[in-house]
Amino acid sequence: MKILALETAAKAVSAAITGDGKVLASAYQDTGLTHSRTLMPLVELLLKNTGMALADLDAVAVSAGPGSFTGVRIGVSAAKGLAWAADKPCVAVSTLAALARNVAFCDGLVVCAMDARRQQVYNAVFEARDGVLARLTEDRAIALSDLAVELGKDPRPKTVLGDGGRMCYEYLAAAGVPCRLAPAHLVKENAVSVAMEAEELAEKGGLVSAQELAPVYLRPPQAERLRREKQGG
Repeated sequence: MKILALETAAKAVSAAITGDGKVLASAYQDTGLTHSRTLMPLVELLLKNTGMALADLDAVAVSAGPGSFTGVRIGVSAAKGLAWAADKPCVAVSTLAALARNVAFCDGLVVCAMDARRQQVYNAVFEARDGVLARLTEDRAIALSDLAVELGKDPRPKTVLGDGGRMCYEYLAAAGVPCRLAPAHLVKENAVSVAMEAEELAEKGGLVSAQELAPVYLRPPQAERLRREKQGG
């Protein structure tokens, strides 16, 4: 199964094409430029360099959230447009589930953390054993203080990663929770992991139409929260 995967939920942007568990091509950029400017050129580059067209793909996968509201919206919109044009199905992938795959080889707890501001992270915790991940929590927005209390009760080794990984690692360490930060080349979200997660989901019947593909935000956008707070005041 050939999949084009997009990752725009965090600060970096990436795209990848995989086939039956093999990475055929990938591109990653973390230069501060907006995803709306960088994503499609990366996709076009991958297709050109592999000699493939959208018609050659079996599905379009995207990191559908949680993550940056703007980033998730850009990624989902791009995936819907590409899939619609080529009449291909989509796969909506949890940003955190894909992220956990980066360090599935590190036995113990995998603590995924994306900066949600206000001393909170978008988080999910997995257990890695012999390269296999088992989900222990749902995707959630959680205060770092609550996460520290939760993880402090578990003696298993802990690997922290994500665009909020360093912040989370430093907070946990200061709170007396032993943990390690994933290596620099594995700490961030990437489209290759999105594609690998998508292949597994597709095999389990996780394909949806472009029309059905939807973002997962976990909480309202900041502008909406501020409006509600103002009205409540």
